[in-house]
Amino acid sequence: MKPVILLAAALALAAPAFAQGAQSSSSIDTDVADLKPGQFIWNGDLAPEGPMTVIVHLPTQRAFVYRNGVRIGVTTVSTGKAGHKTPTGIFTILQKNKDHKSNLYNNAPMPYMQRLTWDGIALHAGNLPGYPASHGCIRMPMAFSKQLFEASSMGMTVVVTDREVTPEVADTNAFLAPVTPKGVADDPSLRRLSKEENWRWTPEKAPSGPVTIVLSTDNERVIVFRNGVEIGRSKVQIADGFEIGTRALQYAGANPDGTSRWIYIPLPGYQAEKGQIDERTAMQAISLPEDFNRLVRSVIGPGTTVLATHGGLNGGAAGRSTTVIATDP
Repeated sequence: MKPVILLAAALALAAPAFAQGAQSSSSIDTDVADLKPGQFIWNGDLAPEGPMTVIVHLPTQRAFVYRNGVRIGVTTVSTGKAGHKTPTGIFTILQKNKDHKSNLYNNAPMPYMQRLTWDGIALHAGNLPGYPASHGCIRMPMAFSKQLFEASSMGMTVVVTDREVTPEVADTNAFLAPVTPKGVADDPSLRRLSKEENWRWTPEKAPSGPVTIVLSTDNERVIVFRNGVEIGRSKVQIADGFEIGTRALQYAGANPDGTSRWIYIPLPGYQAEKGQIDERTAMQAISLPEDFNRLVRSVIGPGTTVLATHGGLNGGAAGRSTTVIATDP
């Protein structure tokens, strides 16, 4: 019986190590489709600085990491199983905890946790069997999770999708331009949040931290969050018949000629949306009050994320299920 006991003990000890996945990156020449469960590729030197984005592709159980629009990592993942499917949509990192333990599932360890929603969805290291097996979280290899945790920051954009999506870099000054879609001066007196106000700006509620701007063409609203706290909101004017689809943008600094550099991350299917136009000019169809626009521009910096949708601001509207942003209320 002793050999059996020893074998069982050896297997028990081996299981956690297997669950951690590969200890180092596969060759950067490895075909992404050939990565086995637990394997990953990481080459941060390709883009040492700049805003980061993670795209989780559910059908292939892969996650892709972009920095400054350049892909620096790919990993196998394990997402939510039947009954606990990982929600699709655009999220930002709300909390980071290297040694987190689950509050929902028997204090289970969730190393290098990066929270996407306050109801339990996160990126973290975990078991990678080669298929969806989590309770909704996105599990990654331990070594990859550590690299991502150390390289990322609060407010990083995470896109979870069941279709292909690739970032596209565009240079433009169109975004947040203080004019109407017809190119005339914006008149803030035409729109109001209430009888007394057209827009609201309270930056003192969160003096510092990552900035996220949420835009809904359906609600005709834009809301500005800093460090997950609302610091401003305004009505916006939308060109007749225009729907922006669902997409994310990241500010990546200014070019030498002074134009703004944004990284666009359109979700699949947006091309077929009603009234959709090319993402390089889409923002010209949206205008904000000039004073509010000036205030918003004052808090934009490298890594600022814009989440745009024609659905509602909280979980989607008119039956749309895409999550646009999840913050602490």
